[in-house]
Amino acid sequence: MLLFLPAGRLDWQAGWLYLALVSSSVALAGVYVRCKNPVLIKRRVRIGKGTETWDKIWLAFFAPLYLAVYVVAGLDAVRFGWSSMPGLLWPVGLALLLSGTMLYAWSMGVNPFFEQTVRIQTESGHRVIDTGPYRYVRHPGYVGMIGWLLSAPLLLGSWWAFLPSVLSVAAFVVRTALEDRTLHGKLPGYAEYACRVRYRLIPKLW
Repeated sequence: MLLFLPAGRLDWQAGWLYLALVSSSVALAGVYVRCKNPVLIKRRVRIGKGTETWDKIWLAFFAPLYLAVYVVAGLDAVRFGWSSMPGLLWPVGLALLLSGTMLYAWSMGVNPFFEQTVRIQTESGHRVIDTGPYRYVRHPGYVGMIGWLLSAPLLLGSWWAFLPSVLSVAAFVVRTALEDRTLHGKLPGYAEYACRVRYRLIPKLW
């Protein structure tokens, strides 16, 4: 609905192809996580007790930004044609989607505490995870999600959709900094881990 109602038509091939790609990649990622970390599936369907107040505010801010990516894409690429994107960029979007999904799934597969909100999970023996992609950056799941966000405008053929997409990425950067501060202050061993793995999202940069 977020794609086709703004587009005003159902014969949008790029929209259907995007839905097929997303559905299949999410399904495969779900199978992987269920095999590697089945307990996490149950934890991610709810907002856990003790979720940081700032993260609840962040979620309320982020949700409309994320949904706007698809609304703007439908308005731009189909209904009004505000911009025109060359088809050569579609494979770039595909690479971002697939690599982002794989990194996100890998992060969930090795981290049993990868819930949908930020909180210290004392009831589950919350501890620092430093295996898998966490050997390279402290928040690899967010890197995967950023790839997902940047892939949508390219796969849907909308330059204007980059506006809410980039704002969503900026929101994730803010969340990363806030989560990092929370973990430094409340999760035993995280400060030592941060000394070993220096970068939050991008090695050699930040």
